[in-house]
Amino acid sequence: MPKNTAKKTAPKDERSRVAPRPEPALRPRRRKPSTAATSNGLGNATESHSKAIGRALEILDLFADAETSLSLTELSGASGFPESSLFRILSTLENYRYLRRNQDGSYQLAPKVLYGTLYDHAEKFRVMIHPFLQQLNNRFDETVSLGFLFGDRIQVIDTIQGFQAIRAVNVLGRVLPPHCSSLAKVITAFQPPERIDRIVQVYGMPPHTENTIIDRAALLVEYERIRQQGWAREREESAPGWCCCGAPIFDRLGRCISAISVATPTIRYSIETEEEIVSELLRIAQAATEAIRAEGAESLLTT
Repeated sequence: MPKNTAKKTAPKDERSRVAPRPEPALRPRRRKPSTAATSNGLGNATESHSKAIGRALEILDLFADAETSLSLTELSGASGFPESSLFRILSTLENYRYLRRNQDGSYQLAPKVLYGTLYDHAEKFRVMIHPFLQQLNNRFDETVSLGFLFGDRIQVIDTIQGFQAIRAVNVLGRVLPPHCSSLAKVITAFQPPERIDRIVQVYGMPPHTENTIIDRAALLVEYERIRQQGWAREREESAPGWCCCGAPIFDRLGRCISAISVATPTIRYSIETEEEIVSELLRIAQAATEAIRAEGAESLLTT
């Protein structure tokens, strides 16, 4: 008999049980590494950089302390951002309680960020101004210091001691008296009148030596003299045996929240010495002010 060559087919139910094809394995997505931060700590603009958040942080940096009150127009002029987009940023910061709006429409830092912002500003000033302190120290081999305004008190945030056997000494963190320290006097003198009253009231006017100014009217005259000549002098007012000259440093909005000083023992102090110190002190303070303003302008360009 002839052979049956027809192919045997599998039953219908067996054909339906075909093994499914395996799904291809999913490869994990790799994130591109971000570029390294720049030397100033702000970092380069990368794919992960949010320009909106960067602009908001730039706005917060314009508020130096609890007293700084800036309008929409002032903030636009200082930041370079158009008022239309700036208003949205301000509204967001206000909504999340990083800023508070006053009745006149101006803005101030809210309490939740004030403390950290002040010390951040102080650290930025310290890092930027330290090379200028070093120049003064190298020039005179005397103790040089940097003071900063925290709310209603003024503190030493940087100091470099002289190497001479007899020298003035300053201490980091020291709260300075606004009526007899050259650093504190020059910072206080360039504040608005109502803030001058608060700074003096907070510290008081206790006598430190027989040369300390303890009369309020005389102190206001001293502040006016400081504003006119552009620097402050201290002659054994806060401590016996030393003299000091201080000059203001202004930020990019023209506010004086910092100052530098050169202190020397009275045995090396003379009219000629004072003239030499003041001339160099004013030059260095102006250079520091220009550096701060240039740094502010550059940060706006990279935002």
